[in-house]
Amino acid sequence: MFDDFFLISFVPILTGLFSALSCTLVGNILVLRKQAMLSDTISHVVLPGIVISFLIFGNLGSHFMLVGAAIAGLTAVGTIAVLRTYTSMDNSAAMATTLSVFFAAGVLMIELTAGGNVHLDVEHALYGNLESLIWIDGESLMSVFDSVSRQTIPVELTRAIIGFVLIASVMFVYWRFLIVSTFDHTFAEISGVPVGVVSAGVALAATNAAVISFDAVGSIIVIAMFVCPPAAARVLTHSLRDQVWLSLLFSSLSAVLGYAVAGYVPILLGFETSISAAGTIATLSGVILAVAIFYGKRQRSYDFLDGHQT
Repeated sequence: MFDDFFLISFVPILTGLFSALSCTLVGNILVLRKQAMLSDTISHVVLPGIVISFLIFGNLGSHFMLVGAAIAGLTAVGTIAVLRTYTSMDNSAAMATTLSVFFAAGVLMIELTAGGNVHLDVEHALYGNLESLIWIDGESLMSVFDSVSRQTIPVELTRAIIGFVLIASVMFVYWRFLIVSTFDHTFAEISGVPVGVVSAGVALAATNAAVISFDAVGSIIVIAMFVCPPAAARVLTHSLRDQVWLSLLFSSLSAVLGYAVAGYVPILLGFETSISAAGTIATLSGVILAVAIFYGKRQRSYDFLDGHQT
């Protein structure tokens, strides 16, 4: 069963891992800013951009598809800002409205073109295609060091790695601006921090993470990784540095163990087929969050009792 690991599982695991890490990095900032709903909105609104790009260029691997999805995401962020500024809608209502309209438009476009040359479908949008990322020249670990074999690695993995490195690098360079504008908006403005630019940068980073991850892992994992690992880490610590590292650990565990459970446990139990990797990864991230909440409450109860005893 494990003989074909590098052929079947190596690329999907790494793609899910780096996609999860990218979303989690940005998710930490969104959770701290109380903008977790923005991740849900962006991960859905990129769909019409992907469909339109596919209809124009006819290739899911096209870089124009990523551009189209990014434009859709940024357009949605702009739409939310307009609704919030020029109507009586609050932030949540504006996000919910934008999410519904954009995602519905994407689904409608898929349905209307179902008889044509479009092989996108709603299931693909929700669950991605992790299981189909087969590395045809992946025979062993040595294949990683073979230049010829590396050429057949699915492009989704390359995108996920580049996206993670890019997002991590930008956040590392501008970390001070991010933190100051997140925790003290007024002080940041007085100090000369371009708060509007930083907010737009956070939205752009969230859009990039969602776009890069969307095709491979689907919207379910994208939403889960934006929110669950950072929220679980936040429950366990008040240290921002510890929160970031814990969230990355939780997202890594969710991605790797989730894929392993989905792909191998059903077969070990005697079933003929595996289960959805995307659904399992997202579910495991939710389980980790639930455990973190339970442990955090229990720890606070012990601290409360110890304080009264002393």
